[in-house]
Amino acid sequence: MSLTLYIHPLASFCHKVMIALEEAKLPYRAVTVDLADPASARQVFEHWPVGKIPLLHDARRDRYVAETTIMLEYLAEHELVMRSLWPDEADALLEARLWDRFFDLYFQQPMQKIVVDRIRPDGAHDPHGVAEARDTLRTAYGMIERHMVDRVWAAGEAFSVADCAAFPGLFFAGIVEPFPASAPALKAYFERLLARPSVAWVLAQARPYFTMFPYRDAMPARFLPEN
Repeated sequence: MSLTLYIHPLASFCHKVMIALEEAKLPYRAVTVDLADPASARQVFEHWPVGKIPLLHDARRDRYVAETTIMLEYLAEHELVMRSLWPDEADALLEARLWDRFFDLYFQQPMQKIVVDRIRPDGAHDPHGVAEARDTLRTAYGMIERHMVDRVWAAGEAFSVADCAAFPGLFFAGIVEPFPASAPALKAYFERLLARPSVAWVLAQARPYFTMFPYRDAMPARFLPEN
């Protein structure tokens, strides 16, 4: 097996790549990294000094690839089964790239701002930054609500890289800043994502770690591990 993916099962950006790999049924070895453990974290920092996961290693080409969208583009270039996640038609491909970036930048990043602020020590909180992050999420909810009316998937007719990016941001953002009642298309899209086998599998990998999530108290009961 030539592909190794360095991950943590709770990390939302890891979920994006894991969903894509599961969709394609592309074999890989998953290595869980504990960034708080220097020995474990070294597996990532030695090859990507900013220490962000996921990190992909392709042993066949002796190459490390970082950043989720670049990772998925790399895999589509070298693994035939991954190409179906990138539309063939030029306009649909551009749309897939747009919404992939949208979910990363306007869901995942503000969501992480809110989550990280909860675990900061006293005196280090950023209420203004958190308020801005919540405003960004509310704006993004409205944009997705308008975009998903009469659509099944985010870009084109088929499930794509944009939908791989959508689920992790929507899942965690919906916990820290619940979807508004006025967003039925957004909610329906989220439920379609949840019903996707690849998404269900990734969620199952994350569930044992939900006790570590700083907003676990706000997590809907249907997502919590069974007692």
